[in-house]
Amino acid sequence: MSGGDRITATTAGDTDMAKKAELIEEAAKLKIEVPAKATIADLESLIADAKTKKPAADKEVVAERKADVAKAGKRSEKALEEAEEKAVKEARKEAHDTSAQGDAVAHEKKGPAPKVRPLIERRGKKFQAVAKLVEVAKVYTLAEALELATKTNPSKFDASVEVHVRLGVDPRQADQNIRATVTLPNGTGKTVRVAVFAPEAEHDAAKKAGADIVGDETFLKQLDKGEIAFDTLVSTPAYMPRLGKYARLLGPKGLMPNPKSGTVAADVAKAVTEAKAGKVEYRVDKQATIHLSIGKVSFGANKLEENARAFFGSLQSQKPSSLKGIYVKSTAIATTMGPGIKVENQVN
Repeated sequence: MSGGDRITATTAGDTDMAKKAELIEEAAKLKIEVPAKATIADLESLIADAKTKKPAADKEVVAERKADVAKAGKRSEKALEEAEEKAVKEARKEAHDTSAQGDAVAHEKKGPAPKVRPLIERRGKKFQAVAKLVEVAKVYTLAEALELATKTNPSKFDASVEVHVRLGVDPRQADQNIRATVTLPNGTGKTVRVAVFAPEAEHDAAKKAGADIVGDETFLKQLDKGEIAFDTLVSTPAYMPRLGKYARLLGPKGLMPNPKSGTVAADVAKAVTEAKAGKVEYRVDKQATIHLSIGKVSFGANKLEENARAFFGSLQSQKPSSLKGIYVKSTAIATTMGPGIKVENQVN
């Protein structure tokens, strides 16, 4: 063999090797297992077969997917699309992605942020005027607070003066669920309508004591009609079972007679006298706070102080023996629509 023939043979061999390497690389992309002694022709044949089989396999997958889709129900095409959209939304929600999607236009804030006025500026002019008389950070004595309360009534009517006491009790505990009554020396300033449900033998005594409504069977007929023309209901213990069917009517309004409030009594005349004289019930709410009206602004500071001290004395006597922490956390006094006034602790 001459020198020129040898060069030509070498060049052809290099070309075959390069082509074989390209075919092996293409076969690897198609995930074809190549035999160790495969020739170029074998490789070309394997690649051609793989390319013809792939479209057929894709068609089979599509056909299988279409077969899985039902005409209606959870497996319908519409239901599957909605499920995919919901999954995408949940993923965006978890990723805190609030950017605009698809054709939606991203929201752009226009102008400066709105200014939020302080609460006092959002009140009426009369409230703002009387609120200036109260020092927010100061804790007043009881006498000072009641004197100030009579001057900070922004309303035109004779407003009630209210005491708000935040306790350190747990109302969920039976022995810490404070509920009691107190007779205010000067009354509440409200006209109390008292009804008596008792035997006929007690009717005359109840009327003489000042009861507005007295009855037995006639009184029950009024309750059957849903007529409630009283603020306090007094009953004898023997007649209490007959009021059981009206618990849903009376209970939510706080009118159901209760031994703790003194409205279930054998001596109905005494119970009526106490109710008319200004006997009020107070109880702790779910937030461990007591709210009680102790009179009207027209009473003056002295009468209001007498009523307030009667209430605080009663509250002191109701302190639970099982309580380990603070009994009274804070006290405030305010008129019906007036500003709150912080008061020194009146209960040990």
